[in-house]
Amino acid sequence: MQYHNKPYDQLNVGDTAELTRICTEDDFFVFASNSGNHNPLHLSTEDGDGDSVNEAIAPALFVGALISAVLGNILPGAGTLYKTQHFEFHQRAHAGEELQARVTVLEKRENREVVMETSVVRPRDNAVIVSGQAVVIAPDKELSFHEIEVPGLVVQRHRHFDALLEQSRPLEAVPTAVVAPEEPNSLGGALLAARETIIRPILVGDPDKIEAAAREAGLSLGDTEIVPVHGHFQAANIAVNMVADGQAQALMKGHLHTDELLRAALRRDRGLRVGRRFTHVFVMDVPGQPHPLLVTDAAINIEPDLETKIDITQNAIDLAISIGIESPKAGILSAVETVNPAIRSSIDAALLSKMAERGQIKGGLVDGPLAMDNAVSLAAARTKGIVSEVAGRADILVVPNLDAGNMLAKQLTYIAHAEGAGVVLGAKVPIILNSRADDDKARLASCAVAALHAARLSGAL
Repeated sequence: MQYHNKPYDQLNVGDTAELTRICTEDDFFVFASNSGNHNPLHLSTEDGDGDSVNEAIAPALFVGALISAVLGNILPGAGTLYKTQHFEFHQRAHAGEELQARVTVLEKRENREVVMETSVVRPRDNAVIVSGQAVVIAPDKELSFHEIEVPGLVVQRHRHFDALLEQSRPLEAVPTAVVAPEEPNSLGGALLAARETIIRPILVGDPDKIEAAAREAGLSLGDTEIVPVHGHFQAANIAVNMVADGQAQALMKGHLHTDELLRAALRRDRGLRVGRRFTHVFVMDVPGQPHPLLVTDAAINIEPDLETKIDITQNAIDLAISIGIESPKAGILSAVETVNPAIRSSIDAALLSKMAERGQIKGGLVDGPLAMDNAVSLAAARTKGIVSEVAGRADILVVPNLDAGNMLAKQLTYIAHAEGAGVVLGAKVPIILNSRADDDKARLASCAVAALHAARLSGAL
């Protein structure tokens, strides 16, 4: 955009200009960071006045700063300096509302001083949020400039996981067999989820090691049930028995190898098979993304064939529905967005897309092949001329193989500062898989995702 200022000599009484902007929750976090004003009334994650409602009220001077944007960009524009500003606040603005800042020239004085009437209104109902007067020193030279590209800011908060935790709290705590929680991280994650009433952990493992882990972490086991078992494979089998007997509605990995847990879950006699392959889904909360991203499969199926990819896709769609995505959009990833007979992933993607079109994969929209850029970026999809309800809007990213999925999930975690919740699907109950590197938020989110899916499987959701 090209901006032209209006120097003092060209200003006339009655000249007016305005800018419109939608204010967002992230704007208020940036303002809190820059200004040091951490009043919880302005932050959507906090109850700032004890009424159990997180208001996300726009900070007064954030609203006022919208006026300075009109003065500095348009009227008088580049070269303008503030001298005074008076504000009177009439109403409060909130995150998600559109605001319109307006200035009007009231008077010209000596020494390039200009008196401006200033206001911010909410167009939806024409409510005046703030009114006042400014005195500015107008520029003396005519200038024009292109809109300056300032560095983009991404607020590193995980609002999607916060929303999942809120969704899971009204549910009954899920009885969860936690297998070998014999070190502080795995035990701590289970006890934290218990304190949040997301799960009711049943600790299956060596009592001495569990108690030692609790002492090391400074945690109290309280009345948490412990099923004494020595040996990881035996603990996994006992936990699976508990599911088969209806004593547990979820499994959670503790301090043992994933294959030991899955081997018990996949056993023929009273195992957890229900007709689909076991597949893994990372639910990723990526700062700046408008919705969670589900990445699958990044932990179990190494080189999945087409039949396995059907289950991978269907399981992910089912999970997306459980966490509140009504019509999930699954992008089947490849290196290209056109079918290339030499690239197997592009052929599989096209077949999966057609199978969904014919109702063989249900509950969501499926399209592919899509390269990563045009799966998540509308601009990239449009540049490539891709017309699709999924392209640029994918909720689910189905990767070609485990290598690609693992790399993608870890790139999002360590480069894009995402958090990831890990769950295994296709079993009778969800299986919670946490990494030793996961922090408390990721461990809680994994439990919340499993609780929501368990509730839907049982008909409670």
